[in-house]
Amino acid sequence: MGKLVRDLCAVDDEASSVRRDIERASAVYSALRGRRPNRREELRDYVKVFLGMNVPNKSICRGHSSPMDYLWQSFSEDYDRAKAGSGDVVVWANRGGGKTRLAAVVTLLDCVFKPRCQVRILGGSREQAGRMYEYLEDFLQGGFESYVDGAVRRNKCRFVNGSRVEVLTQSSRSVRGHHVQRLRCDEVDLFDAKVLRAAKFVTKSADGIGGRMEMISTMHRPYGLMQEVVSSAAEGGRRVFKWCVWEVIERCVGRNCSQCGLWSDCGGKAKEAVGYLGIEDCLAAIRRSSRAGWEAEMLCLKPNLENAVFGEFDSDEHVVEVSYDANLPLYRSFDFGFVNPFVCLWIQVDGDGMVRVIDEYVRSRATVDAHAAVIKERTPCREKQVSGTFCDPAGAGVNDVTGTSVVRELRGLGIVARYRRSGIIEGIELIRRAVRAGDGQSRLRISPRCFRLIEAFRCYHYPEQGSVGQKNELPLKDGIYDHPIDALRYFFVNYKRSNKISSRRY
Repeated sequence: MGKLVRDLCAVDDEASSVRRDIERASAVYSALRGRRPNRREELRDYVKVFLGMNVPNKSICRGHSSPMDYLWQSFSEDYDRAKAGSGDVVVWANRGGGKTRLAAVVTLLDCVFKPRCQVRILGGSREQAGRMYEYLEDFLQGGFESYVDGAVRRNKCRFVNGSRVEVLTQSSRSVRGHHVQRLRCDEVDLFDAKVLRAAKFVTKSADGIGGRMEMISTMHRPYGLMQEVVSSAAEGGRRVFKWCVWEVIERCVGRNCSQCGLWSDCGGKAKEAVGYLGIEDCLAAIRRSSRAGWEAEMLCLKPNLENAVFGEFDSDEHVVEVSYDANLPLYRSFDFGFVNPFVCLWIQVDGDGMVRVIDEYVRSRATVDAHAAVIKERTPCREKQVSGTFCDPAGAGVNDVTGTSVVRELRGLGIVARYRRSGIIEGIELIRRAVRAGDGQSRLRISPRCFRLIEAFRCYHYPEQGSVGQKNELPLKDGIYDHPIDALRYFFVNYKRSNKISSRRY
């Protein structure tokens, strides 16, 4: 009996020791949870241990970033003087690439380790904004309950250190009035343009935390808001983090490459990958999607061009360094505007029929005489040597206020503009033939200096299905991309048709 008692006491002592070890381990674990990661690898380990997420740390494609690049930049900027004030962040990533979940990770880390950090989540739809917040809720319920002040509500929560997260609705009214350090915009391509414009005034630095806007999306359309954000990123000082399916796919092991449906795009990239997206899921996606959809949504090569007017336009082929050649005739082509831009293109045609757009001038809210002065200054030959200046026929109409017309004003300033009436579709077809003729040849080259015309070629599009007041046979007149195309269209409908071109005298 005595031996049994001694054995039970020994077991009890051992159990007590185990409990003490568990309590000590739990205390260490809790302490580590509250310790801010100071290095990139520490952050990656922290997210893996405490959030159960293994963040890919390797870029596979040339010019791409890894998801870990974004995570580290977004979290560490406020602690690294070298990064301070580095500006807004753009994340362009594939469907299923984890961008929304990663943004939720950074939101949690900001609120836990940066006291009084104010974060707002704005989605392209209520559902999208709610998805990021749902990820955050899951993280909070997975061991971060002690950091929360009060109940986690349906669209907002507070932290004991004064930080706060709130979901905003997709409306200008909801956005205005907020001044916070962090605004995370998810699926920007689905935003209302007015809401995105209003959102740009939301962020404000406070309490040692820099004000920053993060714009996150797949690029669905070449004329969408995400395309606009990405193309203007360098000018606005925004860093773009771009990754595609190959940065987030799981590592391929033991598969026969020659029989794999991903091989033509993969080329072995998946064997180097360290991601979490299942290969079988990717195979299912490529089988059920169009090629254009796969390239836009998963490879992030280019937006879906199904609704683009000039889907055959290829910057690698059509954008070439071309400059003025004194041995070739020079033409100019105008599209008039005041609030909308006035556009002038300088064009030459060589002996093989190659149309060379050598320069452009685009300006809004300026008078005709101001335009004329710049045009004459930038024309690389004397005015009488210009072989033709073509314009919009509407420019011959008399203004009820001034009693004159743009064509007449230009003539008085020494620029004779001619025109021929034509339909929009006729002119677009002529441009299409130059971009890619029936024989497969291209007869159009554009100087890199003409960046507004190049952007218009990429973004000029037909109305979305269901647009009110639009006929889908005609491209959308959006006041941005249509004007450079119109100027080029006037050149094509007038070139070599001098017998049908009007040139009025007054």
